[in-house]
Amino acid sequence: MTTNLDSNVFQYEPQTIQRAKRALSCSPFRLKLFQQMRQQSVPIQQIAQETGIKSGYTKLALSESKTEDKLVWLINVGLLRREVDGQGLTDSFRLTPLGRQIIGQWEQLENEIPAASLFDRVSHWLNRWLKLSL
Repeated sequence: MTTNLDSNVFQYEPQTIQRAKRALSCSPFRLKLFQQMRQQSVPIQQIAQETGIKSGYTKLALSESKTEDKLVWLINVGLLRREVDGQGLTDSFRLTPLGRQIIGQWEQLENEIPAASLFDRVSHWLNRWLKLSL
């Protein structure tokens, strides 16, 4: 990753961007969640269970632990960060600069997260499995 000091824009390696896009496409989350995370942090309670579906944040109801697992993976690929307060880490999440860049591109093109291909799903699964195995 390099930074362009003139425009304060991060330049990410193509494989980093591709891995992040694949992770988002394979996630159970909708674009609306990430648009909200761009504006403010979103607590996990607003994403999990039926609340996530009603808010338009998820495609299906996930338990809080499954939701956290999926969000932590998006942290690992560089899309999200946990919000921090005076007490330490919170249960809220925000977009990173990489996440903002990808969400901005998808808003302009399709205004939704593109569906993952079979290749993307297999590649994503292998990436997660290998990461967890190491």
